[in-house]
Amino acid sequence: MVDGVVQGVGFRPFVYRSAVGLGLDGFVRNLGALGVEVVVEGEIDSIESLIDCIENEGPPLSDVREVDVCWMDVEGLCGFEIAGSFDGGDGVGVVPPDTAVCSDCLNDIKRGGRFGGYWATSCVNCGPRFTVVRDLPYDRDNTSMSSFEMCGDCRSEYTDPLDRRYHAQTIACSVCGPSVFRVPGCDDDPVRVVAGDVLSGKVVAIKGCGGTHLVCLAREEPVGLLRDRLGRDSQPFAVMAPDLDVVGSFAEVGGDEREVLTSIRRPIVLLDKKRPFPLSGEIAPGLHNVGVMLPYSGIHHLLFSYLDEPVVMTSGNMPGRPMHIENDVILDELSGVVDSFLLHDREIVNRCDDSVLRLHGGNKRFIRRSRGFVPESLSIPVSGDPVLAFGAELDNTVAVGKDGECVVSQYIGDVDDPRVFGYMKEGVENLLGVTGIEMPDSVVCDLHPEYRSSRYAREVGSPVMVQHHHAHIASVMGEHDVDRVVGIAIDGAGYGLDGSVWGGEVLLAGLESFERVGGLSRSLMPGGDAAAYYPSRMVAGILYPFDGLKDVLSGLWFPHGGDEVDVVVQQLERSFNVFPTSSAGRFLDGVAALLDVCSKRSYEGEPAMKLEAVGKEGCPVDIDVPVVERDGLYRLDVREFMVKLLGLLDSYSRKDVAATAQVGLARGLVEIAVDEALDRGVDKIAVSGGVSYNELVMKEIVRYIDGVGDVDLLVNERVPPGDGGVSYGQVVVGSARG
Repeated sequence: MVDGVVQGVGFRPFVYRSAVGLGLDGFVRNLGALGVEVVVEGEIDSIESLIDCIENEGPPLSDVREVDVCWMDVEGLCGFEIAGSFDGGDGVGVVPPDTAVCSDCLNDIKRGGRFGGYWATSCVNCGPRFTVVRDLPYDRDNTSMSSFEMCGDCRSEYTDPLDRRYHAQTIACSVCGPSVFRVPGCDDDPVRVVAGDVLSGKVVAIKGCGGTHLVCLAREEPVGLLRDRLGRDSQPFAVMAPDLDVVGSFAEVGGDEREVLTSIRRPIVLLDKKRPFPLSGEIAPGLHNVGVMLPYSGIHHLLFSYLDEPVVMTSGNMPGRPMHIENDVILDELSGVVDSFLLHDREIVNRCDDSVLRLHGGNKRFIRRSRGFVPESLSIPVSGDPVLAFGAELDNTVAVGKDGECVVSQYIGDVDDPRVFGYMKEGVENLLGVTGIEMPDSVVCDLHPEYRSSRYAREVGSPVMVQHHHAHIASVMGEHDVDRVVGIAIDGAGYGLDGSVWGGEVLLAGLESFERVGGLSRSLMPGGDAAAYYPSRMVAGILYPFDGLKDVLSGLWFPHGGDEVDVVVQQLERSFNVFPTSSAGRFLDGVAALLDVCSKRSYEGEPAMKLEAVGKEGCPVDIDVPVVERDGLYRLDVREFMVKLLGLLDSYSRKDVAATAQVGLARGLVEIAVDEALDRGVDKIAVSGGVSYNELVMKEIVRYIDGVGDVDLLVNERVPPGDGGVSYGQVVVGSARG
């Protein structure tokens, strides 16, 4: 038995060729969730050579994790064949992720013939997998390719053991495969016509493997047109460039970035902008970086055969809604946004956004783990019965774990929106389908009782409830297979044990439980969520009580000017509609408003991201970070810290003050964490949460821990440190609690 990524990657043809070459008799077949079974008879040396091949020389997309060998009596098998698949029983199935079109298929597209100019060309080494599969085992009948009967030539390649399309379940050509078409219709090549639309400054929608992109030239006028039509004032767009040379013309590309950009996974990678930035300033306004990817599908390469400049390539869904995948929905929802459509008639079974990551010191940090990585399984340090986790409310993913493995879904989104909530339920069903796991008895959800995901978990079963920041830290522990750490959990919001909004916490954490041992002091959120959208309110909530508070606030932007300042101050004085928080994200929001970097949030994380961009250009001022003891816990006093920052504004630039705020925040928290670790005999510190994306924050944490030398720093490497990794952490905790 062979376990791992061994379905949909050409593994059975590889075993067939290897066995025949060694003169062995027998068969190979898919067993669904159990993996691949290989039965052979022959000389002992030949059988051992085959085992060695399976363990060490598999196809490019395969990942053999375990080979279980059982020796049996000879049965007199004759010849070797690929036997029919069947569902072998209960296990954790692994369907490979979608990958970029390989160089061989790209050459086929360029050469002519059946595959010449054909958008859906693929082989066993590339192309769609997760986005087309409905169920296990991974065979054509269980994919959306079942609607397309192979022509004679494709059938010949599919059955030829020496062909790289031997048993390639997505094999198709221009004769028999899915077709691409333009709306409105056209008489010419639809890709050529749509490329012409783009070149003329229009906005187009292109349906791809896992969803739909909105595309326009990366110039001022088309990008402005796209923003106006979408109603997105400043949310950053991704850019697709034809090759690395073009990327290097507008962004800084190091060796590590090149390697990730050109990998078969083809994620969006955040790169620092070149100065001056030659593309439209409206692509990522106010940010120091831009998300960039290279073509990964046949349709992208065909598009760039007519274009020689970068284009905006952003998710084709209206804000807060799931990716559009059905042609009628795409046409209906985007008719007022785009000028033309490039669609195809292959069903997208599983929506899958582009993955987004950022490199810190050469290490990958996922912002969104989706296309190219999902549904690869991850190990967890606890083995047991199936556990289903419903994740966080924002940036949701769901996850299922069993027998020491966990599969995390693609990015789903913000499930406080009813449509995304429906997508989450669909995602649960699809995840169980591609892993071959029945609905588990054990379910896990967030501690917040009123989240949609929590309510749904109660409908499904009797959930284990896991505190948000414990799940963040547990996600790091699970990745690194450790069972005790001091954790720094830093993000925008999470429901705390005391009912307040947490987000700047130092935790002594095990897999099953945790203790809050320090963090940020409490401040107030006047108006609750309104303070997250209008961070000048956070300045008031952090500084209160403070002599001259109104004078400070009068210099900041409020939607309703001075009248709103009066209302906010009265709210604080009367403790009316104010909510306590220890959130690092809200503190950074307040600093962004104080420095006039961002006073209105139009997308999640905007104030802190823009503050990082400003701070990267500054030099932090060496000040004492106010760490105090309150109620037996050491806390960074955010009120006193902001007062110190306010005092710096007379002598230092806002760039320097921005840098000081972010470095000081990190220093205060890491000092508390290191002291707790040393006092309690813990030698590992884990950092997670959305604020850990911040380069200035993480550099200071790394610098401080390196200087101490007695503790090791652990961070997320395979799941996002943001809320996209919470479901994995929930599975870890839920499995540990049994």
